[in-house]
Amino acid sequence: MLGSLMVFALSAPTAAAGGSGAARGWLLVANKGDRTLGIVDPVAGRQIATVPEDGVTGHEVAASPDGKHAFVPIYGNSGVGGRGTDGRLLRVIDLATHQVVDTVDFGKGVRPHCAVVGPKNGLLYVTTELENSVTVIDPQTLKLVGTIPTGQAESHMLAITRDGRRGYTANVGPGTVSVLDLEGRKTLAVIPVSPTTQRIALSVDDRWAFTADQTKPQLAVIDTATNGVKTWVELPGVGYGTAPTPDGRWLLVALSGISKVGVIDLDAMKLVRTLDVPRSPQEVLVRPDGAVAYVSCDASRRIAAIDLKNWKVEKLIDAGPGADGLAWAKRE
Repeated sequence: MLGSLMVFALSAPTAAAGGSGAARGWLLVANKGDRTLGIVDPVAGRQIATVPEDGVTGHEVAASPDGKHAFVPIYGNSGVGGRGTDGRLLRVIDLATHQVVDTVDFGKGVRPHCAVVGPKNGLLYVTTELENSVTVIDPQTLKLVGTIPTGQAESHMLAITRDGRRGYTANVGPGTVSVLDLEGRKTLAVIPVSPTTQRIALSVDDRWAFTADQTKPQLAVIDTATNGVKTWVELPGVGYGTAPTPDGRWLLVALSGISKVGVIDLDAMKLVRTLDVPRSPQEVLVRPDGAVAYVSCDASRRIAAIDLKNWKVEKLIDAGPGADGLAWAKRE
């Protein structure tokens, strides 16, 4: 158990912080530049606290289902496949006290990156790039309880089906997607996509997996029934993070190089509009009620909040430098 770390409180939450109903919650952001977890009041539109991660550096964040804790893998100071430190820790942050309260040690440098909570079993799945695997953690005991080989290097991001049975990793350098049996803890298939790929998301019915070609402005649409690329969606710029709306109608895609967010009609599999956002959009998170999408904008220290009814950026939220991974933590 770690002792208390200094917390930079920017302001105290108001009584209305987090909103009400389906919108009630905190928006969490991994601020790579200052190595903190930012806690954002999405209603007030401001970051109300930052928690030092005491590590180099967390890129992604996941929230516990009860909204009490955040899990931040400490990746290291390199880019994917680049030279730099090899992270070996995962920080557990109490969202009520704004403190690191525990740490998972992987035992050696593995560059842990993307954390996802299993929707059925509640286990924590973390991509461990240098091991070509996903590591399984019991979030109650914080013990490592298993590993799942991906069969590929640089397994960077992970998406899990709604039934919790399948996982899909985007393997950056190989340009592939690994299909994982999470219950059997084995690789089922490796899907060739492009010379280099990034990020991954699933449609709400788990019929499609989406990953962005990093060499051409196009998005791969993978048929999860056949484990092959079904079609490509042309984009006006190279894509990055994606997220579907809860109704299954739209897919939002960050277009980092041109500072836009694209909107794809999933019935037509076609881009139908773009929205201007601050520089270097990275990750897209759609609020559980489907009313707002949040887009982290790395180079701009901002998060763009997009009204999904009117398709307009309704506010820009100041975050930390290198704002990247996002998560939604519910509030009672």
